[in-house]
Parts: sequence; structure tokens; C-alpha cells
Amino acid sequence: MNRSYLERENAREKAFASIWANDLDTVFTEVADYYHRASYLASLGLWDRLQHRFVSTIDIQPGYKVLDVCAGANAIGIDLLKRQPNLDIYAVDKNAAMQKAGRDHALSGGLQIKGVLCDAHDLPFPDNYFDIVTLQWATRHLRVIKAFSEINRVLKPGGYFYNCDLSRPANKFVEDSYCVFLKACLSFISRVFNCGPASLKCRSYFVQAIRMFYSTEELSNMLSELGFCNITGNSVLGGAVAFHKARKVDSTCKCTTS
Repeated sequence: MNRSYLERENAREKAFASIWANDLDTVFTEVADYYHRASYLASLGLWDRLQHRFVSTIDIQPGYKVLDVCAGANAIGIDLLKRQPNLDIYAVDKNAAMQKAGRDHALSGGLQIKGVLCDAHDLPFPDNYFDIVTLQWATRHLRVIKAFSEINRVLKPGGYFYNCDLSRPANKFVEDSYCVFLKACLSFISRVFNCGPASLKCRSYFVQAIRMFYSTEELSNMLSELGFCNITGNSVLGGAVAFHKARKVDSTCKCTTS
């Protein structure tokens, strides 16, 4: 693994370990009931469009076994089942309130998604188990090398990993402008939704998490170093959002990154 990635991960761990361990679970418990509405507002109405654009990149076939990591309200699993009802979908999340919201959301549409409460860094599934793994809007809150390595482990050879999250724009001016916007937006949302103490405490964290995260290209290169191939990384909104698709190496894999 490139030394710069190890150093970045160590720096993120040092800066955020306490928040990851003690605060984020409380934050997501506080926001579970209005997570989608807050996200829609924070994205200036682009949230659903970004979600559907991401889902449209996921190639599925009948009978596929799919794992949605940090599944939250089950938006990904629900959209996939609407496209292809014959899927076996597992949804994992560390937060019980978000998982309950996701379960209720799926059941309200008559859909079956198998929810598992667990840590994304320690997935309770055997090696080479899933055809597809997805991860959305949560990567910046994870120990990325560990989480991506676990995803690689549970994927079948030739299976695909799809990742979508906010990212750090490669252009410094865009990064600074984006972080100013994000800071103002978080303050506004905290007033609109009367956020709880944990959410208020973590407002600066959400900005700093972007500052210390990866650009689209950096995340693509990390995926390559972790043993994925056929990697594509697409920047959206000036690099503020990134979509990645990566294949677990098998005998037919072409080791490319774009």
C-alpha cells in the first residue's frame, strides 16, 4: 500500500477516532427520521437525482446476491429491487435507528431486504459470497482501507463494488468554496430540523471529514492498490461527489483505472 495512503488513514484515525466511536452513532440516531429530507435540502434538491444516477450505473442480473453496506434507509436496495425483483439483497448498517427506518421503508413497499446490524469493517459473511457490493454516502466516515479490504473479501471473483460519496474536490478553490457552503448549510439545517446535541457537536467534523478525505482519482488509485481492477471513477459537481465502480480480480480481469 502506498505510504501516503497509510499516512492519510493514520491521520484520519487520529483526528476522528473518538467521533467515530462515540458520536456518529448518536448523530444518525437523532437524524434517522428526517435523514432523507435533510439530505435533499443540503443538496439543493439534487439528492434524489444523484441517488438515481448512481443506481443506474449498477449492473444487475436475476438471482444476484447483493450487499448494501451502510445501507441506512435502504434507498439503494429498494431501487435495485424495483429494477429487478429477483435479487437477494442484504443491507448492513451499524446504527439501529437507521436500520429500522430502512426496514420500515422496504416493508412499506412490500419488499424484502435482509437487514444485518454490524460494523462495515468486520462483515459477518464468508469469503467470495456476493456478486455486487454497494456503499453510498458513508465512506468518509470509515477507515477506508479496512472497509474496502472487507468488501473485496466478501465479493466473488469478478464481482463488482460500487461506491458513491461526497469527496474532496481536487481543485483547491473548489474545495474551499465547497467547505464554506457545507458549513453554512449544516448550520441552516440544524436550525430547520432542530437537531440534537450530538449533531450540533459534529458540524465541524462533517467539514473536516471532507478536508481530510480523498479526491476521485486518489480513491481510484487506492482501489487499484487494494487489488481491484477495471476501475472507473467519475467526478460529479466539480468533484464534490464521486462514483466508483471496481471489479474484484479474477482470471479475466484487465487491470485498468480511469
